[in-house]
Amino acid sequence: MKIGRHLQRLGAVAIKNSVYALPATDSAREDFAWVYREIIDGGGEASVCEARFFAGLSDEQIEALFHAARNADYEALAEEVRAVQKALPRRGGVPEGRRTELAGEVVRLKKQLGEIAAVDFFASTGRVAVEGLVRELEARLEGGAGESSTKRQPAVLAAEVRGRTWVTRKNIHVDRIASAWLIRRFLDPEACFKFVGGKGYTPEPGELRFDMCEAEFTHEGDRCTFEVLLDRFGLADPALRRIAEIIHDIDLKDAKFNRPERPGVECLVNGLAMVERDDEARLARGAALFGDLYESVARKRE
Repeated sequence: MKIGRHLQRLGAVAIKNSVYALPATDSAREDFAWVYREIIDGGGEASVCEARFFAGLSDEQIEALFHAARNADYEALAEEVRAVQKALPRRGGVPEGRRTELAGEVVRLKKQLGEIAAVDFFASTGRVAVEGLVRELEARLEGGAGESSTKRQPAVLAAEVRGRTWVTRKNIHVDRIASAWLIRRFLDPEACFKFVGGKGYTPEPGELRFDMCEAEFTHEGDRCTFEVLLDRFGLADPALRRIAEIIHDIDLKDAKFNRPERPGVECLVNGLAMVERDDEARLARGAALFGDLYESVARKRE
């Protein structure tokens, strides 16, 4: 159990009952060397090796194990953040008597987020959502007792972003696919997209980032990137607002809107991601999916 907890802190995933994997990096080799010594000193047996699978699990399947493990960590942390939010007044600032308590909670939650992010080797999708929730708590703490909980960013005109390259994390999923469709359909038909690793990317001149760390357009509070784009560009189309509620329910998994279309759209997007490994291919098929969804929702009266 002690070794298992140590491996979990390192972000290792179990391939078999006694086989654990980390990406082949210098820091991972050093981490495993310490675990190896801990096992040997405790009277056990261990081996550390660098390996490649020629049959059975593929690299993509192993990477999916890392994504699943980290997304589970992020979702558990998101639930903790939501529990803190629910304990606060729904409107206005934080009462003076609660500010010290909330400050301690923010420090604790940011520490947990940092620990998960440190072993999030493949930039899993859940990180952006929980970062937005933690930022909202910080905004409430910094805003004082009489200010609203979330400071909205200034409005942007579509003309200001024409001809730009939009950058997001690789392995796009529902929020990034839908956001890219929204950008190309309603903001800039000639928009170009670039897919990068989720950590430490420095934008080049003319690039705009979305749904990633430190992006110009990403999660704000409990709003997914699709919702933020609608608000920032003043897109008030009721059909887009209903699609935003579907995307929110899938991406944040909080059933805030409880849209009946959510299970079907989620199933289609998951299937699309399983079939298409290439992000451009996902984007093309996703654009068709959300284009059809838009036509259906736009003609449906609620």
